[in-house]
Amino acid sequence: MTAPRTTFDLSFYPVLDLERTEGLDPVALAIAAATNGATLLQLRGKQAETRRLVELARALKAALAPFDVPLIINDRVDIALAAGAAGAHVGQDDLPAVDARALLGPDAILGLSVGTIEEAERTPSEILDYVGVGPVYATGSKADAGEPIGLEGLRDLTGRLHARESRLKVVAIGGIGIDHVPEVMATGADGVAIVSALFLAEDVGQAAAAIAHRVGTARPAMP
Repeated sequence: MTAPRTTFDLSFYPVLDLERTEGLDPVALAIAAATNGATLLQLRGKQAETRRLVELARALKAALAPFDVPLIINDRVDIALAAGAAGAHVGQDDLPAVDARALLGPDAILGLSVGTIEEAERTPSEILDYVGVGPVYATGSKADAGEPIGLEGLRDLTGRLHARESRLKVVAIGGIGIDHVPEVMATGADGVAIVSALFLAEDVGQAAAAIAHRVGTARPAMP
């Protein structure tokens, strides 16, 4: 089975981690991001109860629809299916990508986390739409993120993945702040995934607008 040729933009890809937004309204945060330039949004709820995740995913999908921002679910393919999300993102220790694709079908967006050369070399690129590469910098938003690979590591892995499958998109993730965007995208990455720098900002809408501006400015300089 070959991967779908789904059209989507992951240049500014917020990751809404419920463990990093305690006490805040996830839907309001998502709308603030979408209103100010987010192009794709992921819901991550590692510790959340299944019922809550389904209800929240459905609410987020409805809230993002007017902005044409697809919703991706981290790890939980069952939640993605139940909520009718655009797709799912899996890690190296989650449901294997080939099984996730079989469950999601050919039209869903499917992403996979990669952080080493070995992982990149065994990536089933033919069934994926994008790969999340990192962590680029040290991050506190994901306990099992691994050691930072730095800009050179990102450049290397991005080059390897693009060489394997030119249509495969690469999004950088891990400790990326607003000021990092130009140097990260200059490595050849197709976008940036932002967690804390966006959703822990005092003004999420303002932070989103600033990130979107940096992404837009950096795009012409991309290799």
